Amino acid sequence: MGRAGKALKHVLTQYGISQNRLAVTMGVARSTVNQWVNEVSDPLADSVPEIIIALETLEPSAASIFVSMYLERGAEAAAER
Repeated sequence: MGRAGKALKHVLTQYGISQNRLAVTMGVARSTVNQWVNEVSDPLADSVPEIIIALETLEPSAASIFVSMYLERGAEAAAER
């Protein structure tokens, strides 16, 4: 599976955002977020901007780190934050 799940798991853990809270903010099932976080499935391309918007709503720093890790721009630096 792809980088999205790893990045999402990292930011949810780091910022104490529950999978349920992200799911409610996005308007998707918690099981969907769980599948992404556990790398059972990757989010569809049109879901990635929705993840970013939801993270920006919940915690702007989490959104920035997610984008960096997802795009592998400074992933190591983002993981250290």
